[in-house]
Amino acid sequence: SSGINAEWPLRPGIQPLATVQPLMVRSLHSSPVCHDESFEQAAKFIGAGCATVGVAGSGAGIGTVFGSLVEGYARNPSLKTQLFSYCVLGFALSEAMGLFCLMIAFMILFAL
Repeated sequence: SSGINAEWPLRPGIQPLATVQPLMVRSLHSSPVCHDESFEQAAKFIGAGCATVGVAGSGAGIGTVFGSLVEGYARNPSLKTQLFSYCVLGFALSEAMGLFCLMIAFMILFAL
């Protein structure tokens, strides 16, 4: 015996799975997309708003930097020049991140 059931095709209501045809075939049809300028403008505004969130982080970073300067100066006034140089470096890095976020927001609005 070859392992095949000889009476399988003789049963009228049962078919092997390999030969079952689907009753209904569903396919995904999409309608043509209308290029609406207002939708594109809204997407630009949403993207620019999301990119501008980083400016708030920059503001918080600058506040933290100068707050730490005041605290460090109050603890040890003799390190005023060294603390101020570190403060300027921290301010520049934090401000640069804010400007990068703002630049990306303007690029989304005006360059795309």
